[in-house]
Amino acid sequence: MREETRQVIEQDRAHCWHPFTRQAEWCGRANEPLVLVRGEGAWLWDSEGRRYLDGNSSIWTNIHGHAHPAINAAISRQLEKVAHTSFLGFTHPLAADLARRLCGFFPAQTLERAFFSDDGSTAMECALKLAVQFRQQTGDTRKNRFIAFANGYHGDTLGAASLGGVGRFFEKFKHFGFPVQHVGSLDELVNLPMDETAGIVVEPLIQGVNEMRPWPAGMLAALRRWCDEWDVHLILDEVMTGFGRTGSMFACQRENVIPDFLCLAKGLTGGYLPLAATLTTGKVYDAFLGGGERAFYYGHSYTANPLGCAAALASLDLFEKEETLLHLEGKIDHLRESLAAFHARQPLVHEIRQCGFIAGIELRRPDGEKFPPDERFGEAVCLAARAHGLLTRPILDTIVLMLPLSASCAEIDHAVHAIELALGG
Repeated sequence: MREETRQVIEQDRAHCWHPFTRQAEWCGRANEPLVLVRGEGAWLWDSEGRRYLDGNSSIWTNIHGHAHPAINAAISRQLEKVAHTSFLGFTHPLAADLARRLCGFFPAQTLERAFFSDDGSTAMECALKLAVQFRQQTGDTRKNRFIAFANGYHGDTLGAASLGGVGRFFEKFKHFGFPVQHVGSLDELVNLPMDETAGIVVEPLIQGVNEMRPWPAGMLAALRRWCDEWDVHLILDEVMTGFGRTGSMFACQRENVIPDFLCLAKGLTGGYLPLAATLTTGKVYDAFLGGGERAFYYGHSYTANPLGCAAALASLDLFEKEETLLHLEGKIDHLRESLAAFHARQPLVHEIRQCGFIAGIELRRPDGEKFPPDERFGEAVCLAARAHGLLTRPILDTIVLMLPLSASCAEIDHAVHAIELALGG
């Protein structure tokens, strides 16, 4: 190990605290963390010069690949002007243009306003607070509760966390946020108090943290009809599914659904910088007009950061110039075929769950039984895959494969082959 690498690891062990990480194990001498220092296209390099395919798009964020010259140039141009200005009482050209373009993906007089924040959790927090304050300002204060789905994940800030349906993440905090009723399916909605429900939150088409489980076809459209019937706001969490992951720009477009709130983050800047947006309707916006007491008193110091907006606009330009979604169609088919062949060869693969360019590979024993939780088999496989040039993370024993949309068919094959080798194939 190089001295520079050793120094970084020692400093990290002494001072850093990593998310979703067992710190005692992380800081143990048996653990040798990777120190990632460079990226290009779908690949990352560590401080020892080893190359890895970015198998989960750096936690589901990267879209067009690392160090894309167009996004790099856009950030550099903006950096020469100004890195950050307040959005409280001011505006700037890139934020105005980005808001226009995001709303432009939807028909006129639907999603007309964009409220910028920092990440997926704050995009969701914004939607929840807007939904509650809207009811307060339109004379329906009874509607102050939410519905969310079991095993869902919508972020870690306190309000967003109260929606979470994964006990190991949220059990300790579920009593401190918004009042929420969790359901497993649409059938369970019939007995809930609709006169008290402000909104329902769902990850469209596929639940991410629930081991990549797709919803049945038509579920989202049915949910939209139900919300219309009962005057409940439909809040879509497209933090993971947005920006091409499902094959369309936004997952809701696959069922021609327009929500009341659309929460975006992760891929918004192409995976470059923290930036989020909550889109909503003119009807919601109009309820906040009038006296100062009707204003939405919520925001962040780095709201609509110009560097983030520059990256986001460059990313949207690339979708057009490189015809990203058009080329993605064949890659989605190739991923499906490659995973199907792998499944047929590998008895430890219990099920492949795919939605567009998102895939979950669930591992079980050959007899179909799950591995004991304390065995942490999925983690072991992902660690083994590093030796074969792949970085990704599991959700329990489901291996997540979510490559940058720029990945080639050869790189898809490399990722699948690395997982197979990690399983001893």
